[in-house]
Amino acid sequence: MFRLQGSKTLAVDLTGDAVKAKNGSMVAYDGQMAFKKMSGGGEGLRGMVTRRLTGEQMVMMEVRGQGTCYFADRASEINLVSLRGETLYVEASNLLATDAGLRTGTTFTGLRGGTSGNGLFTTTVEGTGQAAIMSDGSAVVLRVTPQYPLNVDPGAYIAHQGRLQQHFQSGVNFRTLMGEGSGESFQIRFEGDGLVYVQPSERNTVGGDV
Repeated sequence: MFRLQGSKTLAVDLTGDAVKAKNGSMVAYDGQMAFKKMSGGGEGLRGMVTRRLTGEQMVMMEVRGQGTCYFADRASEINLVSLRGETLYVEASNLLATDAGLRTGTTFTGLRGGTSGNGLFTTTVEGTGQAAIMSDGSAVVLRVTPQYPLNVDPGAYIAHQGRLQQHFQSGVNFRTLMGEGSGESFQIRFEGDGLVYVQPSERNTVGGDV
């Protein structure tokens, strides 16, 4: 079971089962635990090939045993996401942990060329269970409906879920709209029905600060 200890530490109670987490993110544990480093971003040979081609990389570990493990990463805020047969699309750097039964992989989005180091692919988490995602500051969860599409700066995007279509728009971001931007800039438009997770801090993109 996933639970938060404050807003920056994830506690996972294990009863002989396992959890997958970002390598090096465990800060403490009690009980009896076994640790195994594993490849992230997809299971098996296909996942290894996909990661080599896309550059969407996760180095993860599996923790199995009896007791409680505590995870954190650079004092990032942690958000819990419950999946019921759904798919969560998340930036690899923002994924902290998942239930062992959830499948991780990579998928082509056609949009992510504006985000430094992430190419045109993003990480997927599929199945039924819990995932923990990180944000720089408290994340905002925004609802998208057919009547109300959403425009997001790529530097603030963390993850999304639901029946959403993404459209990549170049040449504009929120700073260029105000006449303060320079160089190439990007924006993501979400349409459909679902949720988008946004952080109040922006990564650098190919076009510079956004």
